[in-house]
Amino acid sequence: MIRSVFSRVSASISRSFSHSSIINMKHHLMIGTWTAPGRIYTVQFDDDALTLELVKKTEIPEAEPISWMTFSHDKKAIYGAAMKKWNSFAVNSPTEIVHQVSHPLSGHPLAPSSETNTRAIFVLAAQKPPYNVYGNPFYNHAGYGNVFSVKPDGALDSNIQNYEYVDNTGIHGMVFDPTETYLYSADLTANKIWTHIKDPKTGELALVDCLEAPDAGDHPRWVEMHPSGKYLYVLMEAGNRLAVYLIDERTHKPVFTHITYPLLPSGLPPRNKYRGDVTFCTKGGEYLFATTRSNHFDVTGYITAFKLGSHGEIERQLFINPTSTSGGHSNAVSPCDFSDEWLALCDDQLGFVEMYRWRDEKLARVARVDIPEQGFGMNAIWYD
Repeated sequence: MIRSVFSRVSASISRSFSHSSIINMKHHLMIGTWTAPGRIYTVQFDDDALTLELVKKTEIPEAEPISWMTFSHDKKAIYGAAMKKWNSFAVNSPTEIVHQVSHPLSGHPLAPSSETNTRAIFVLAAQKPPYNVYGNPFYNHAGYGNVFSVKPDGALDSNIQNYEYVDNTGIHGMVFDPTETYLYSADLTANKIWTHIKDPKTGELALVDCLEAPDAGDHPRWVEMHPSGKYLYVLMEAGNRLAVYLIDERTHKPVFTHITYPLLPSGLPPRNKYRGDVTFCTKGGEYLFATTRSNHFDVTGYITAFKLGSHGEIERQLFINPTSTSGGHSNAVSPCDFSDEWLALCDDQLGFVEMYRWRDEKLARVARVDIPEQGFGMNAIWYD
């Protein structure tokens, strides 16, 4: 009798442990597209079997393909930069994603017009209250950032502010400091780095500083901040280099250290064949990854990694490795937010997602799923 009870309990524990292990080994990522028709793709990564598979293709408003997406602070909503719109979606599960609302570009009166080439390019969600969403248009008439409040369920609510840059601005990336008090913007077309301060009650922004890029040919595309808040990394699209900035403790303005690192190996053809893309720290803040793309489909892009000190200073550049393809419009690397071990990389030349394992300062591709559909392969965001 005792053995029978013990066996049943053991079997129950075994089943529970097995179920828990399976859940913990599977992670879901969402990815958008550069061109219509609009879709959100959910892929599943099994970190035990080392497999990637497409598990859901969610149809969204056809004219609203999402070139950059991000989660709300609680991952119950997705926000998208969607051509002429900013959109939001309820995430009920990895495979149940429901469109909530879409708002047009604002700021310049010609930005939302179908006759102009202005498009939504980047979106950033606050991780601290008020949980506003900050969006950047690009190309012509992109001199205003758009700020939205959100409803309790995470849906975009109202366009509460359109803060001004300059007429020829083209912001392509932004990042908050760890306290979410200061916002830093990379202005690709005006060749500047902007600093704004956020009102803690309203979430609206006020200008603090505007800094010219180190070189007229740099064109800052992306910014990343170390978790310490002491270092800002600015990725230059045309310069194909990473510039290192210290954050002034008193003014919170970035100060150029005159330290830069190449994103390309030496001896390559002229730099106009390549475009710097994105840069992100790993969760622990010990490493930094950056990518660049090729303008030609028969030439690869590159991924590089840096070892960081405890405050974010770059101790050394570890490697510059070729990626599988040019990367197309993407080649965006997405470190996971629960460990330093996994990085996703998207491509829209062929349409795929690759998974890399980062271990002992070595990067190894362990899985890939091909999704050769129109525009597929922008940035991947980690759901679980």
